[in-house]
Amino acid sequence: MNNKIRVWGYLKEFAQEKEDIMRAVESVFESGSLILGENVKAFESEYAKYCNTLYGVGCDNGTNAIFLALKALGIGEGDEVITVPNTAIPTVSAIISTGATPVFVDINPDTYLMNTELISQVITVHTRCIIPVHLYGQCVNMDTIKDIATKHDLFIIEDCAQAHGATFNGNKAGAMSHISATSFYPTKVLGAYGDGGMILTNSSEYDQKLKRLRFYGTEGSYFAIEHGYNSRLDEVQAAILRTKLNHIEEYISRRREIAQIYNERLASSSLILPKESEWGRHVYYLYVVRHPKREFIIKHLKEKGIALNISYPTPIHLMPAYSHLGNGLGSLPQTEAAANEIFSLPMYPSLTNDEIDTIISSLLEIV
Repeated sequence: MNNKIRVWGYLKEFAQEKEDIMRAVESVFESGSLILGENVKAFESEYAKYCNTLYGVGCDNGTNAIFLALKALGIGEGDEVITVPNTAIPTVSAIISTGATPVFVDINPDTYLMNTELISQVITVHTRCIIPVHLYGQCVNMDTIKDIATKHDLFIIEDCAQAHGATFNGNKAGAMSHISATSFYPTKVLGAYGDGGMILTNSSEYDQKLKRLRFYGTEGSYFAIEHGYNSRLDEVQAAILRTKLNHIEEYISRRREIAQIYNERLASSSLILPKESEWGRHVYYLYVVRHPKREFIIKHLKEKGIALNISYPTPIHLMPAYSHLGNGLGSLPQTEAAANEIFSLPMYPSLTNDEIDTIISSLLEIV
């Protein structure tokens, strides 16, 4: 059966915004400038302003945003970077691509975010950086991380791919670290119609270095000052993202409205619902619930034409690609327990109230 209600979809949103988006795309084609033009420059400035940082550096995807951030900080072979295994593969892939070693800490079972109380236990003489992942739409406790980083002279890189517009004590995700990285993959709160990423910083030194690193180590000419890469944000995607940035607060408002409906109507069910931390705004990139009979629930709703998703079914430390890191089964118990039970309900701004009602009614039949 084809899914009648997708876990995510962009077609209704595109229909609503089509005129503005097509106008933005046409303006790029008519400009005569397709690579690192005025739209990239403007979007870098506009998104940095939205996040309350001084500089933005557009790049080709969120993975390379993390990779370039690490390279700009001089992190590589022999260095250790602390993060979590309950994240998308790119967080860890980017660390390993620099030659550094990921070191995992477990998660808080209430929020599924990094348990900041465990960080100090894994710091060694090789630790150079902490990458907190602002997951599912809300921020990690950044006060604790900043205290630890200051005490041990460590860098912080925020992974903000799932938290556009989320806040911690009034600070936007991406504005609380040396450098932050985000993705504009189509499913994100602020999504492109293809790949895209951004690196944010308040340091002019890092800004200039990142702009060199994303373009072969050059500064506007075919003359490499340092070894660099090809990691540029596409001008067309930048134009689309500029248009969509105008609507980001509407997207977030609707996501929070949908989450509130779920919260109220599923409160008496046996599902464990998301916990919103008191310190900031959850933007509900995903609405993640938990239940020991997850597979039965997913199967039951699929039969009714409702798609659910699991983020993430296998913790990174248990994947064959990363077995060499030495974290076996049982080493990160909260992460492993959550991975067996968590799943996401449909969540995107163009989800209709009738669709939400169908999802909830179908869930309540079995939970």
